[in-house]
Amino acid sequence: MAKTAQNKTGEGYELVADNRKARHDFFIEETYEAGLALLGTEVKALREHRVNLRDSYARIKGGEAYLHGVHIGAYAPAGQFSHQEVRPRKLLLHRREIDRLWGRVRERGYSIVPLKIYFKNGRAKVELGLARGKHLYDKREALMRKAGRRELERALKGRNR
Repeated sequence: MAKTAQNKTGEGYELVADNRKARHDFFIEETYEAGLALLGTEVKALREHRVNLRDSYARIKGGEAYLHGVHIGAYAPAGQFSHQEVRPRKLLLHRREIDRLWGRVRERGYSIVPLKIYFKNGRAKVELGLARGKHLYDKREALMRKAGRRELERALKGRNR
């Protein structure tokens, strides 16, 4: 069963993969939506949710953006004609978006990380985040805040019974 949701504009989309570790390891400053240039077997594998975003990143080279480290599993019915599982995949962005990302990454030490992959109107999209790395104490603080919130909700739930 596919998980279908609606975004802010009311368009339906199907979430394929979510990179929760990225939100733990980085402060996300801005997000961008980019298309993916994929092979046919890669699209079919994405529809089966055979993708892993862990340790993946985007890089800009020669005025074009590429997604590195994304593992899209093999599509079994394709047999020997299936795609290469880990390869750089071209991102489809507007020129001004690429230039803006390139300037931020080069000057201020930011990284570009994929946050999620989804289908929007039948086309594969990736949500990219312009990210700044967290220090260990930032991660600890976030975990303590999350644990405190969980305890508070548990106490409120027990009181309402």
